Amino acid sequence: MPSRQTFPSHMTRRLGRRLASLAALLCLALVLDPPSGHTAVAPPAVDGSPSVVVDRDFADPDIVKVGAVYHAYATNSGPRHIQHATSRDLRHWTVDDRDMLPDPGSWAAPRSELVWAPEVFDDGAGFTMQYTARDRASGRQCIGVARATAPDGPFRPTGETPLVCPAREGGAIDASTYTEDGRRYLLWKNDGNCCHLGQDTWLHLQPTTWDGTRLTGDPVRLIRQDQSWEGRLVEAPTLVKRAGHYVLLYSANAYDTSAYATGYAVSPHLTGPYTKAPRPLMSTDSFSGAVQGPGGQDVVEGPDGRDHIVLHGWRGGVRTLYRADLGWADGHPVVRGSKVVHEAERARLNNVVVRDAPEASGGRAVGYIDHPDSRVEFRVFAASAGPHTLSVRYANGSLDPAGKPAAATHRLSVDGTDAGTVLYPHTAWDNWQTAVRTVPLRTGWNTLSLSKGDLYAELDHIEVS
Repeated sequence: MPSRQTFPSHMTRRLGRRLASLAALLCLALVLDPPSGHTAVAPPAVDGSPSVVVDRDFADPDIVKVGAVYHAYATNSGPRHIQHATSRDLRHWTVDDRDMLPDPGSWAAPRSELVWAPEVFDDGAGFTMQYTARDRASGRQCIGVARATAPDGPFRPTGETPLVCPAREGGAIDASTYTEDGRRYLLWKNDGNCCHLGQDTWLHLQPTTWDGTRLTGDPVRLIRQDQSWEGRLVEAPTLVKRAGHYVLLYSANAYDTSAYATGYAVSPHLTGPYTKAPRPLMSTDSFSGAVQGPGGQDVVEGPDGRDHIVLHGWRGGVRTLYRADLGWADGHPVVRGSKVVHEAERARLNNVVVRDAPEASGGRAVGYIDHPDSRVEFRVFAASAGPHTLSVRYANGSLDPAGKPAAATHRLSVDGTDAGTVLYPHTAWDNWQTAVRTVPLRTGWNTLSLSKGDLYAELDHIEVS
């Protein structure tokens, strides 16, 4: 190997600009103090990364498309038990200030703050809403059913009791549905973390009638909290099938903190077993703080025919609605703007050395990228085309000819096209730091290659968002 100097041993928004005309002032007044009825929400940026599309309290979103119109439903806000908004493009939304569920039912306590997480679908004869409310009899949160003739309600409760209410297991919350082969299934969480019960929380799958008003079989347990990042609970299930995989998205940890995050698990079979991804799909950290406590997710096909993900995140003390591009890497979800980690030792390697590195993620690193043919190739997936952020975790102990600390570089190519260099300031060996630059990616799979540049640097991993 060529000689080297040293080989290591081991987030209330304010409007601050002045307005140029009285018309602009009037427009601003409508935004800050909207009239009763329907209020238009300011449009977001057009980037595919997460952007706020309803800048007000609008948590636990559920989206239903009826004709060319998307209907979004959300958890209580103020006196409204269930909120409603409409859009034609998932980016520009109009919020309906009516209550979609004026009466949560005779079984439910009349407390709007205890009604949340609506699930709405077209049942063929109208629209069904499944929702969480406080059961008077048991004192637990349970799942009820309401129906309407149109997606903009109002929805009226059906039945005198909840649909699902396992009181001994903490009750049931967070309804979601999945359909396959002409059958409908209900997904729900037993609220074992409530009421100081200290029980496990399980996500369940249970068959129902097509209109979702009656159960037709027993529940099957899918997953429970068993990873450190999940804290005491898993909840908010969303089930889809992509590329032959059943993909179960879910939220976990404390909803009222930035630790709240979204994970996923996959299975070749509807009822499992499901294998969880090793890291969250979306977290405060994966969004570099741009979204705080991302969760309550739903997957929806946009007018472009491609999948998008909607979610809530904390902003100004409330959970606002975000939208982002969503792609599927061989059946595994990728959200634009959420970092995906690629370990260097698992990349395609040519004429380099993999060594033990206790302070590196995974405990290993790639070094001796010293030869003209030395190369570390990463296969990365982009949910949509455009500029993405590449973060490289590296260590650089290079010295210049005078023996002074010196910066190093790697040559970078994207899908075989030269993309310049990645600059690594001096850190000393095994002092892992991050270099960041922008890379252009196409939708789908891309190849990023790092090869010999100036002096020497080692690689721990890269992150692409």
